[in-house]
Amino acid sequence: MADLFSLVLWPFKWVIEAILVGFHSLWTAIGFDGNDGLTWILSILGLVIVVRSALIPLFVRQIKSQRKMLELAPQLKKIQEKYKGKRDQFSREAMSRETMELYRHNGTSPFSSCLPLVAQMPIFFSLFQVLETAQRDPSKGGVGLLTPALSGSFGRSDLFGASLHATISNNGGDALVTVIGIGMVALMTITQFITQLQIMSKNVSAETMASPMYRQQKMLLYVLPLVFIFSGIAFPLGVMFYWVFSNLWTMGQQFIVIRNSPTPGSEAAKAREIRLAKKAERQRERSGAPLEAPEVGVVVPKVNNQRTQPVGKARSKRTGERRA
Repeated sequence: MADLFSLVLWPFKWVIEAILVGFHSLWTAIGFDGNDGLTWILSILGLVIVVRSALIPLFVRQIKSQRKMLELAPQLKKIQEKYKGKRDQFSREAMSRETMELYRHNGTSPFSSCLPLVAQMPIFFSLFQVLETAQRDPSKGGVGLLTPALSGSFGRSDLFGASLHATISNNGGDALVTVIGIGMVALMTITQFITQLQIMSKNVSAETMASPMYRQQKMLLYVLPLVFIFSGIAFPLGVMFYWVFSNLWTMGQQFIVIRNSPTPGSEAAKAREIRLAKKAERQRERSGAPLEAPEVGVVVPKVNNQRTQPVGKARSKRTGERRA
């Protein structure tokens, strides 16, 4: 089973090693020490930039899927209410069928929001194995461009004395590793929380906020970050740096998407309308164009456009006599 797992990860490890070695060569060419942990951390940052840039289409799809799932919450509630209390197999199958048809018709599914995280899992495991191999048997080298010399450098590298391959649970009593590791876990948790909070508080409509699905996702907002607390103790510091950099990327990328393409009716959409209105007003002021005056009801006197016929002297005299 372990051999099958390694075989599946082999292409991912090859790509990771190629990116790490490429950025490591770049930093050393600039003047960084090739054996310093900071150089390898910057190489991991380069790995994040490349991987997350490649995953931008999946990220945009994730945002759209999360938006659609929240928008579909009222319709999902109606389906659940329709089959509420019905526990027979026919009713369960009918509810499942209608739910899947709703997802299909709107082009989304509950699993679409997990695509970027699922796509990165092989990267996490591959980087974990690259670090483990570099520490356990550096003379073996990697599966690709990570030569034995570079593997040994990666395995021995440290940040202020804290080895990048060490974990909170297995650091040989090194207090510095524990302190840095706890700080990294805290950053992982905070960035994950802020990322989800951006969606839940700014990018949902008022109608969606009243739905049961929104309340469930809001509960997950506080539960999911706990996963980092329990799983982070087993991650090497190098993998933690990757995860923190990746979370920071996600947080910034999501901020841009929500700011420029918010959900209609959400707080982010209202804020965008205000920004656009102010921008249009500033452009009018710079161009010197007069501001449009509000329409005011003005009473316009009626003008008699009928032509006045000329009256002769004799007729005018007779007319005057009759009036007298």
